[in-house]
Amino acid sequence: MTETQSPSPAAAAAETHELRRPYWRPLIERYERPVLWRSLLDIATSVIPYIGLMTAAFITWGDISYWITLPMALLAGAFLLRTFIVFHDCAHGSFFASRRANTWVGRLCALLTFQAYADWRHKHAVHHGSAGDLDRRGTGDVHTLTLEEYQSRPWHGRLAYRLFRNPVVMFGIGPLWALMVGPRIASPGMRPRSRRSVLLTNVGVGLIIAVIVVFVGALPWVMIQLPAAILAGTAGVLLFYVQHQFEDVYWESADTWNYAEAALRGSSYLKLPQPLQFFTGNIGLHHVHHLSAKVPNYNLQRAHEELDLFDDVPVLTIGTALSATRLKVIDTDTGGLLTWSEVRARRRAVPISAAGF
Repeated sequence: MTETQSPSPAAAAAETHELRRPYWRPLIERYERPVLWRSLLDIATSVIPYIGLMTAAFITWGDISYWITLPMALLAGAFLLRTFIVFHDCAHGSFFASRRANTWVGRLCALLTFQAYADWRHKHAVHHGSAGDLDRRGTGDVHTLTLEEYQSRPWHGRLAYRLFRNPVVMFGIGPLWALMVGPRIASPGMRPRSRRSVLLTNVGVGLIIAVIVVFVGALPWVMIQLPAAILAGTAGVLLFYVQHQFEDVYWESADTWNYAEAALRGSSYLKLPQPLQFFTGNIGLHHVHHLSAKVPNYNLQRAHEELDLFDDVPVLTIGTALSATRLKVIDTDTGGLLTWSEVRARRRAVPISAAGF
C-alpha cells in the first residue's frame, strides 16, 4: 500500500486560498467579462446622443422657441445620466478589458459629467468597501447619523442635519452641489493624486465652458446646461439615496460587518420600467453591483436573473423608493432606519433636553 504523501507547499497554498475565497466569487465571475461591442453600444447610446442634443440645443438657441430647446436639454440630461453610468463603470475597471481604455474613456466622461476621475474613483472604492459599516461612514456615501448621534447633538447641530436631510435640500440643492460644485473643490487634506485630478478637471471643464460661452454666450449655457445637469443630478442623487437608504437596510459595526451581507441586504434592487432602466444604466440592480463592481452595467440584469443568491434581496418599486426618502437616522438596535416621527417618539420616551426637534 502506497504511503499517503503530504501536499506540496504550492498545493497547500492553493487549497487554503480556495477555502478563503468567498462562496459567491465562482458564481459571478462569468458576468464580469466586458464585451467590447456592448461597451461601444453603451457609448453610442449615451455619450454621443448627449453631445449631439447639447450641440443641437446650442446651435438652435435664438432660432426656435425656448420651449422647444428646453425639452432637448432635458432629454440631453437623461443621456447625461446614462453617460455617468459609463463613467462609473470605467472607474470600476469593468467597462473594458483594457485598463488604459477604462482610464481614458472614464476621463472623457468625467469631463462631461463634471467629475474628477481619480478623486471620484478613490472615494467610490471606499464606499464599496465600507457600505453598511457603522464605523466607516463618511466617504462616498450619504451622510447618515445614528439615533444616538443625532440626539446627542446640540439644537443647532440637529437643525443642520434636519435641513441637510430635507428633500428640498437633498434633491434640489444637493444635485447641483454633487454634480457641479462639490467636485470643483480641492481640499488641503486630499491625497496628492486626487488633488491633481480635481485641479486638472477644473481646467478642462473651464475650457469647455469658455468655448461654449465664446460661441453662443453665457445665457444659453445657463439656460441649456443647467436644466440638463439638474435633471441628471436629481435622478442620480435619488438613485444613490434609495440604493442604501430603505427600511430594514443593513448597518453593522465593524466587528460584525460582512461584505457579502452588506451587498445582498444593504443594497436595494430598484425595479424600474424599461425606459427608466435604460437611462439609469441598470444601476437599480445595485445588489449585484455591490457584490461585484467588476460586472459591467449591461450584465447586471442577467446575473440577477440567473443566480439564486439574489432571490431574497430587498426590492423597491418607484413608490416604495419615494417613501424611503422619509427615513432619516440609523437605529443601531435593529440596523434599520427611522423616520422623524419615530425619532420624536423615541425622544419622548427618553427626553435628553428641554429644547430640540
